[in-house]
Amino acid sequence: MPLNYLNADLHCHSTFSDGTLTPVQLAERAKGKGTDLWALTDHDEIAGLAQAQAAAHSQGLQFLTGVEISVSFASTTVHIVGLGFDAHHPVLQQGLHGLRNQRGPRAKAMAAQLEAVGIANAYEGALRYVGNPDLISRTHFARFLVESGVCKDTYEVFRHYLVEGKPGYVPQRWASLKEAVQWIRESQGVAVIAHPARYNLSPNEEHALFSSFKDYGGQAVEVVTGSHAPHEYAVYAAVAKSFGLAASRGSDFHSPQESRVDFGALPADPSGLKPVWDLLTDRILYAP
Repeated sequence: MPLNYLNADLHCHSTFSDGTLTPVQLAERAKGKGTDLWALTDHDEIAGLAQAQAAAHSQGLQFLTGVEISVSFASTTVHIVGLGFDAHHPVLQQGLHGLRNQRGPRAKAMAAQLEAVGIANAYEGALRYVGNPDLISRTHFARFLVESGVCKDTYEVFRHYLVEGKPGYVPQRWASLKEAVQWIRESQGVAVIAHPARYNLSPNEEHALFSSFKDYGGQAVEVVTGSHAPHEYAVYAAVAKSFGLAASRGSDFHSPQESRVDFGALPADPSGLKPVWDLLTDRILYAP
């Protein structure tokens, strides 16, 4: 199959961050749903990549290394995906280690806020859902709030808790945009702006995000993603063309019970876009 026609999923999460399936289970699911090219992109963590790579090989699934890096930009948390990098590069490893070290104190502050509004033991409750304690996140707290009956599902959680202005929200200073792109570039990877429609940036802020990203060496943006509404595909296809960026894609899959889009279910990219894997042909593992 020509590369331009790959059914690629280059954004998902395992138990090494805030997903509910192991890398092996994700590889099996991706293959079973017709995925041709897969990347595991855990939050600020690459420890699951060895398992993912081995599982992809056993499934006959083409594979790229991946990670999703947390970035602070314009008073908002933005995510930058890295693809096709050297997972052993010390600059990337050290940068991600620094980010993970910030999550524990933040989680305890989130739990204290929830306790103040009558929700006790949230930290211990969230830990029950954590495969990697260094990566405790809002998603783990959300699962605890559903389990304990505070909310009926995670969508309700993020309407009433853990977001700005609501109990359990604790802002975090993550990597800078420049740092994240440089870590990826120095480890021979391609940097991608993840699901840009999610950030609610003003037009000026969004233009600054894309301009700075391009200036720092960023090369792609997610266009078709499980985190975008269908009408937003065309919007960000136009943005990709305007800034000369390649198009990436992915379900942002976390869980069979929670994710809006499954592997293999995304539509094709809008026409006229350069697929991100065209930049990574020498780094795709197990390519036929």
